Amino acid sequence: MECSALGFVEGAFLLLCAAGGACAASFLETAAHRSVQGRSWWGTSRSVCESCGAVLGPRDLIPLLSALASRGRCRHCGAPIPLRHGISEAVLALVWGLLAWHFGPLYPLIPALSLSALALFHALTDLECGYIYDLPVVVTLALGLALRLPGGVPALLDGVAGAAAGWGVLAAVILASRGGMGWGDALLMLGFGAFLGWKAALLALYGGFAVGGVWAVTLLLRGKAKRKDPIPLGPFLALGAVGALLLGNRVLDWFGFASSWPWG
Repeated sequence: MECSALGFVEGAFLLLCAAGGACAASFLETAAHRSVQGRSWWGTSRSVCESCGAVLGPRDLIPLLSALASRGRCRHCGAPIPLRHGISEAVLALVWGLLAWHFGPLYPLIPALSLSALALFHALTDLECGYIYDLPVVVTLALGLALRLPGGVPALLDGVAGAAAGWGVLAAVILASRGGMGWGDALLMLGFGAFLGWKAALLALYGGFAVGGVWAVTLLLRGKAKRKDPIPLGPFLALGAVGALLLGNRVLDWFGFASSWPWG
């Protein structure tokens, strides 16, 4: 009986985190899209249909469920709802559920959820306009360091080292490529590194480059891109950061390294 009750509580916790991820993604997708358009996404600004301009009510804004109920169309004008909404909500719901399962209701879950949410925002702006915005990067850096304060000076120094490692590696690549990569990617890893620490930041870089490289080669082979076409790196760095959160401990253990606080 006790095991059944415990299993129910754990399942409810995972579902709650997944639902929170979908809700957070709904806000973040709107914030990212409006940032690209140069529009305000705070204060009294209301969500509207991009096709007909109708103000969206509560029944239109339930993550995932509203789109399913309306069959992916605006209930006012029938225009298709952009797929980016549902994809963003489903992805962050899955990520938050996995992070909750991995870390449980412990302190590391707080920076893990925060990092994944910010990573989604940066990935969305990079995908939409190829730009990483400076102010959100500053917020990422500041929050990453602030959430390390409970771990004391060693944890804070590890965050500083992670920021330096993330920025330094990409800065070297940018200089070597003579502008072949934008400085926004280096700034992005500055923020991610503050969350991850230097070991996990290097893992995130490796994972991001590996997956991004496979994607680029696939596009080239299929004729979907040319050799000099720009490919946004931000989404792959975001994926690498989430991968470091979920798999970093195992990879570091395999190499004989100890994970740093709060991940260890």
